[in-house]
Amino acid sequence: MADVRPDRQPKPKGQPKRMTRRAFVASGAGAGALVGVTAAANVGTNMFRSALDHYLGAGETTITNAPGAEDWDTIYYDQQYRGRGRATEDAMALVTEIEAEGIVLLKNDGALPLAQGTEVSLLGRYAADPVYGGAGSGTVDPNDCVTLHDGIANAGLAVNETAFSWISENYASYPKADITMDNPATATYYIGEIPWSAYSAEAQASIAGTTALVVIGRGGGEGGDLSPDLLGTLNDGKHAAFTANDETANYVEGQHQLELAREERDLIAAAKAACDRVVVLYNGSTPFELAPLVSGELEVDAIVGIGSLGASGATAVGQALTGAVNPSGRTCDIWPVDFTADPTYANFGGRRYTDVENYYPHNYNGSVEDATAYFVEYEEGVYLGYRFYETAAAEAEAGSYRGFDYDEAVLFPFGYGLSYTAFDQALDACETDGETVSAQVTVTNVGRAAGKCIVQLYYGAPYEPGGVEKSAVVLGAFGKTGLLDPGASETVELSFPVRDMASWSSGAGGYVLDAGDYVISLRSDSHTVIDETVLALEEQTFTTDSATGNELAARFGDLDAYLEANCTCLSRADFAGTWPEPAADRTAAECGITLEEYDWSQHLTDAEMPTCGADNGVSLIDLRGRAFDDGLWDDLLDELTVDDMTGLLNDCAYNTPAIAHIGKPATSEPDGPAGFTSLTGATGNCAYCSEYVMAQTWNTELMYRLGQMVGQEALASGYNGWYAPAMNTHRSPFGGRNFEYYSEDPLLSGKLGAAVVSGAASNGVYAMIKHYALNEQESYRIQHLCTWASEQALREIYLRPFEITVKEASCEMSYLADEAGTVRTANMPGCTAMMSSFNYVGTQWAGGSHALCTEVPRDEWGFTGCIITDFNLYGYMDKNWGLDGGTDLHLTYAAMTPAFQGTGEACVVARLREAAHRVLFTVVNSNAMQGMAPGSTITTAPAPWQLGVWAGSAVLLAGAAALGARCWLGARRNRALDAAAGERGDGAGDGRPDDADAAS
Repeated sequence: MADVRPDRQPKPKGQPKRMTRRAFVASGAGAGALVGVTAAANVGTNMFRSALDHYLGAGETTITNAPGAEDWDTIYYDQQYRGRGRATEDAMALVTEIEAEGIVLLKNDGALPLAQGTEVSLLGRYAADPVYGGAGSGTVDPNDCVTLHDGIANAGLAVNETAFSWISENYASYPKADITMDNPATATYYIGEIPWSAYSAEAQASIAGTTALVVIGRGGGEGGDLSPDLLGTLNDGKHAAFTANDETANYVEGQHQLELAREERDLIAAAKAACDRVVVLYNGSTPFELAPLVSGELEVDAIVGIGSLGASGATAVGQALTGAVNPSGRTCDIWPVDFTADPTYANFGGRRYTDVENYYPHNYNGSVEDATAYFVEYEEGVYLGYRFYETAAAEAEAGSYRGFDYDEAVLFPFGYGLSYTAFDQALDACETDGETVSAQVTVTNVGRAAGKCIVQLYYGAPYEPGGVEKSAVVLGAFGKTGLLDPGASETVELSFPVRDMASWSSGAGGYVLDAGDYVISLRSDSHTVIDETVLALEEQTFTTDSATGNELAARFGDLDAYLEANCTCLSRADFAGTWPEPAADRTAAECGITLEEYDWSQHLTDAEMPTCGADNGVSLIDLRGRAFDDGLWDDLLDELTVDDMTGLLNDCAYNTPAIAHIGKPATSEPDGPAGFTSLTGATGNCAYCSEYVMAQTWNTELMYRLGQMVGQEALASGYNGWYAPAMNTHRSPFGGRNFEYYSEDPLLSGKLGAAVVSGAASNGVYAMIKHYALNEQESYRIQHLCTWASEQALREIYLRPFEITVKEASCEMSYLADEAGTVRTANMPGCTAMMSSFNYVGTQWAGGSHALCTEVPRDEWGFTGCIITDFNLYGYMDKNWGLDGGTDLHLTYAAMTPAFQGTGEACVVARLREAAHRVLFTVVNSNAMQGMAPGSTITTAPAPWQLGVWAGSAVLLAGAAALGARCWLGARRNRALDAAAGERGDGAGDGRPDDADAAS
């Protein structure tokens, strides 16, 4: 029988149901959650707008020229490619050409060149796993590269596929070194070579009677150095991932990463026993201890330095092996026999100031900071690389450095390299007019093959013990011939300023040229003299800058004082008695230094508040082609608001933001030294061979073409700036980023860098030369690494490549000169941007050092461009400190790092204004202004990711609205039901779900 109790009467058919409390709460909560997610997504993406633009693509910018200017010629740069594909193809062809000129033939006992069809056995793990680039900003994707196998096979050599296939299938089982950025705990230092005993019997047998091409490889990377002591690194407790295995069981005391491992020795011995000839290809971009392969039981028939290959360098390797191209590269560093006997060895890496605690304990990216400080001391002074070894040889010859034997100490001099032909060089003339040293050298190809010859001119200044330190041999000028056929000649004219032979004296506050005889020598390398002449010069002291005429001054007295008080610096007067001792941990107190955190409020100065937010009717394009100090700049800068300036300077990871009301477009600035390859993701552009290989070309014209090609890639890809080239010095072969830097010699580095920067600038790209300065090692670089070098060494070696590039890089630039749209050209500075470094110079963060970032480059050299930080994620890289020191842009995401402080203070606003001035000067004279005429306006469409966020937000809000409507309709329905129940006398509620409803 049906239940007909009054409280259980059935509802009439079709009567709507009440909304339960559970449904009401769930719908309301869901609507609120969707609104919250929408808000968070929009706020979060806005905070990281610049990062999303970089990784996912920015919105398209539209330029609208003013009426009457539509037909003006605003194409300031000739974009030769309409897409990346063709540009990348041509860039790869250039990489092949650079590699061909950068390969160095180090040894050749008649084994090379190889005849077409010669059967070759590619041996060693790096035969199948070559070094194309390095880790970090010099990243190269191997999937986009020509392999060594293909480069050699395509040159007409017959590759032993049995051995190669076995290596290809098995090398991954043997771990190799992995430099992980700024994280020693995860880094490893294995050589990774496959033991010969592990090769299959078939692979071993297959090499008999062939020509062995044994590939010895060493990589490098950002954020870590190579190990100068493998057992020490294995057991120091800092490298958890670098654990014992079969390879490490073979390490011997004192073994380092840049000498042959047991597995490599065994492989070469096996090749010598089975093969007709053994050729070693050294696939690395730092010197290597190759002496065992030059003489002794492991002597091989030929050694070829091929560097890090980039996208298509392997093609040139095959061409060089077969003689299709004649190697013309020369070493860009000296190659000692024993790296541990070099004066830099004892003071590379870093030691700790044990009393520094709680110093900048917090980083912006959440990474661990030990809140202490480390140090490295450049005790070798100016006696770096060949400058030491050649000076030591001179002193030994004079009888004042007993026991030194150059031939026992040096394997390959600086500037050394062989050829498949022979050249005669004659010093036809060498003279001076008191301002310039000029020389003419006639080069004749006296061999049987066409080739190129590098001409090297060195000088030696008179030295008195106890006087200013001077190297006996210093590169003064160089040049390279064109391709000379057998019997052909070419006269190369070289020159350099007399003042280049002067030495820095902090006491004199300038460069001192002592009176006496200066030996000008033509050499085939830093040691081998072809001819020389002597020039007698009078004493001179240069206290003004060579380019600007501005006053020079000793600006790094704190560095000199520290070294004098705490170190024994190498002196030519007594090399043996002043030999650098290994550094040890010590206290800052005993060294007489203090490290203090920067407090912006303690660095306020009297200043007049600049005008901000004016309406002067000036646009950025109006300043194109005008001098940095043109009066119109003040009118433009007056238009900027404080928010404009802080926004421009504070969120600049791979970009600068647009400022629409002055017509400044957003800019894009990818990494890195290998081209637009970028560790942040593939760009589709070409990967160039290492700067080390580039330096081995000794060819400034080729480097100019490289810069031009990078500029064309930028035009095809929509890029404006470039975080390159890297201009630091090869202080030690163990430097993790030597592959990113040119040379140990500042002249070679500076001349090549200036050529690259000029070429890039010709296509509107501002190259941001880096890392300014004293960033010669990676260890401890973000842990307050106090770097100590004498001002003499700083100016003569480590700052010199930057100085040369700032002063010599230039470009012809088009601009609109008047209201009629007349096109004119102006010679403009080619170098308008630099990147500072992570390390400290003395006790000052490099980016905050006023002496480093303002007094030297701006006040002396006349640099008018901008300076950007390296990636600012660390507490010590205080934005106000950088602003005070002369740094302009911060490579960071504003959402992750603090804002500028004191932006209501007149002096802070004045600094912001000047920083903005320098950035805008850089941008207006770049390809960012392509297509713009005076009066132009810019609009930027929403980025694709922004459209996605908005679309997603619309969906989420629609869902929230639907849920909200459900709540409202449910409440309305409940009220209607309650009202109906009241009319029937069933009782009435308030229209809300009740407990009984919730339980139903």
